[in-house]
Amino acid sequence: MEKMTTNEIRKKYLTFFNEKAHLVMDSFPLVPKDDKSLLLINAGMAPLKPYFTGVKVPPSKRVATCQKCIRTGDIDNVGRTKRHATFFEMLGNFSFGDYFKNEIIPWAWEFVTEELKIDKSKLYATVYLEDDEAFDLWKEKTDIDPTHIFRLGKEDNFWEIGVGPCGPCSEIHYYKGTAKITTSEEFVAASDRDEMTEFWNLVFTQFDKDEHGVYHPLANPNIDTGMGLERMATIMQGVDSIFEIDILKNILARVSEVTGRTYGESKEADVSMRIIADHSKSIAFLIGDGVLPSNEGRGYVLRRLLRRAARHGRVLGYEKQFLNRIVDAVMASYGEAYPDLLERREYIEKIVDLEEKKFHETLDAGMELLISFLNETEGDVFSGEHAFKLYDTYGFPLELTEEILEEKGIKLDKDAFKKEMESQRQRARAARGESSYMGSENTGMDVLQEEIVTAFTGYGSLSEEAEILRVYDDEALRETLEEGQEGYVVSDRTPFYAEMGGQVGDVGVISSDVFEALVLDTRKSKNGNTVHKVVVKKGTLSPGTALFTVEENVRKSTERNHTATHLLHKALKMVLGNHVNQAGSIVLPDKLRFDFNHFQPMTKDELKKVEDIVNSEVLMATPVVTEIMSMSEAKSSGAMALFDEKYGEEVRVLSVGEFSKELCGGTHVKNSGEIGLFRITSEAGIASGVRRIEAVTGFNAIRLMNERERMLDEVQELVKATKNDIVQKVAQHLQEAKTLQKELDEMRKAQSLSFVDDLLAQKEVLEGMNVVRGEVFQVEASELREITEKVLDKLQSGVVVLGTKGEGKVSFSVMISKDLVKKGLHAGKLIKDVAAIAGGGGGGRPDMAQAGGKNPEKLEEALRKVTELLQSMV
Repeated sequence: MEKMTTNEIRKKYLTFFNEKAHLVMDSFPLVPKDDKSLLLINAGMAPLKPYFTGVKVPPSKRVATCQKCIRTGDIDNVGRTKRHATFFEMLGNFSFGDYFKNEIIPWAWEFVTEELKIDKSKLYATVYLEDDEAFDLWKEKTDIDPTHIFRLGKEDNFWEIGVGPCGPCSEIHYYKGTAKITTSEEFVAASDRDEMTEFWNLVFTQFDKDEHGVYHPLANPNIDTGMGLERMATIMQGVDSIFEIDILKNILARVSEVTGRTYGESKEADVSMRIIADHSKSIAFLIGDGVLPSNEGRGYVLRRLLRRAARHGRVLGYEKQFLNRIVDAVMASYGEAYPDLLERREYIEKIVDLEEKKFHETLDAGMELLISFLNETEGDVFSGEHAFKLYDTYGFPLELTEEILEEKGIKLDKDAFKKEMESQRQRARAARGESSYMGSENTGMDVLQEEIVTAFTGYGSLSEEAEILRVYDDEALRETLEEGQEGYVVSDRTPFYAEMGGQVGDVGVISSDVFEALVLDTRKSKNGNTVHKVVVKKGTLSPGTALFTVEENVRKSTERNHTATHLLHKALKMVLGNHVNQAGSIVLPDKLRFDFNHFQPMTKDELKKVEDIVNSEVLMATPVVTEIMSMSEAKSSGAMALFDEKYGEEVRVLSVGEFSKELCGGTHVKNSGEIGLFRITSEAGIASGVRRIEAVTGFNAIRLMNERERMLDEVQELVKATKNDIVQKVAQHLQEAKTLQKELDEMRKAQSLSFVDDLLAQKEVLEGMNVVRGEVFQVEASELREITEKVLDKLQSGVVVLGTKGEGKVSFSVMISKDLVKKGLHAGKLIKDVAAIAGGGGGGRPDMAQAGGKNPEKLEEALRKVTELLQSMV
């Protein structure tokens, strides 16, 4: 066995199965498509589930992939063990009803012994104890030592998840020990000692398990295999830990270089260094696949990994931002296999920089809140709810909370913390929603299970005579749909565009001599059928020949907006930079919506530049050309592709002259001049690092301009100005308003000072403390706090409790000098009891608190109660 790099193993595996007539597909993104059962792709077969379930037709009956995967279930073990990782790659070959055990068992043996040249005496195979077929094939179709084949039970060698497809499996193991293994018990014991490394699982999906636990043979059994790339690399490179393989050693070396710590010198430091190396891989790939930090779902996974890595930098004594330097090493290690990672380098590093900076700020804010919670803690047990709030809302690591509590001799209520964590997990599961087996979710449109290919003719024609093949409603196939009924129509050809790539589906009419139906929408069903949603306006709709006519005005308006999104995408790159990438879009007849990656609000000047660039291209009246070419030709031509889309071998490339070139299957104008006019209507942030532009084109843009002109006329009339001096007149009115506001503020300030003097005149002395309490008339809550502060400043030492009435409400403000806080007085507790009398509540810090109530008539009673409450505190 010769040593191989991780990249060489990956390449050799895919080449081997390509030579066995497998279509080698690129790794799917980590974000699942149309699968609500998964937060992130966590296995090689996960993105291929629609092919296994028959929801979609696979591009080939034989497929091989190296799939990016993320698993966070054992995140606490990452860095502490030799094998746990959040990011890993899974090599897999798959058969969708083509070959089975007879082929895969000898192929697997051929690959590991002839391609990888692993010592046969070190290899062991396990099969399901009832799978005689697999056992015999290992003995007859390979030259494995027959004493190295063991039968194991269901928990080890049978794959199933609830009801649905399942089957036995065969695992291949590498033995690192020296003792002779002769029985299955000895084999299991060696595995428990970590002397056996399972590196390849061959799953034979041959049954369909029903609700009663009965296993029915599948007509077309499948093959699903998975080989952990990192695990195989440990074998091929003769190392014990995945953190010692070449691709990870390079990243660890960068961690060492940045932090100044030497790997291998300290067990505790090594754990932190491994966590940083592992999490940095996940961070780079998640952001590269479009995930952005957030407080829920996969965005929360990313945020947690990023903050955990940054936190372990501090554990190593490095308090500056550093993660981008580690991410750079990730790109150097993985760029050969995943060139798109390098293409998105600028974008990935910007997100990492912003999030890490935010975390350092959050850490400081979390410390402040933790100290506040500690001040409220009575006894030696810290609230689990407080710890969870620090962890969940502020991203404050639990281990840091525990460390600080330990220094102060305080214990954490871990049971309460775990309860909060479980509640959060349940909320996350609910957010993912219910789904049927393997994440496939059906709607009325998906009632038709049969796959029918519909030829799309709408690129060149808006009207087409076609054959209606199937008619159905939300429940079943129908022979007819009667007047007034809604349902679905599938035909052999259609000019109607089915919603895809952000472009909404076409509407229009399907008609014949005996019926007329409105097409309300056109979409693709789960199995890829083009489905027209219809309502019958007259007659009886049934299978047969009919005229399909797209609503021309709606289609043309949609096309103007679609082509405009391409121009907008390019213009944004020109103005903001190449990090800009489309993060989503919706192309409607009346407007377009374009989401893109950017890290701050656009300025008015930037928006104007983008608008001018697009309109300049519109005025050029450039021909819009569509070409069909291979994916490699498209990339060579410089066409932009969306990173979260999967494309076939042949793609449509849409070019607007030399200005814009993108892969797109939608419909477009024939000439950029048809767009007419482009106007941006809004720009806003919709998530961390994602902005959204909405815009209009054509007649909708003209209507917008007319509306703005009308509004300008109204303003002109209001300020009694001409078109030439309207700006000057508005500025004059604003200046006058500013002057009046200044005068009003000065009056309020003078009034506030008089309130302070009046309140001080009512000062009482209680138990040796200065106490001022009273009502302040006709002020806002913010002003009330200001007056409270001024009274306390003049008192220097004392308690100030003030209230003010509003319409149907009452506001309170309490401040206590620091010397009295030290004696046990607490403004938050005091105001809570005061506000309760007036039907309200509130709280705050020991020295300052605010509250509200809904019974203003109780204000005087609440203020009278202050004396009694203070006496109980002293």
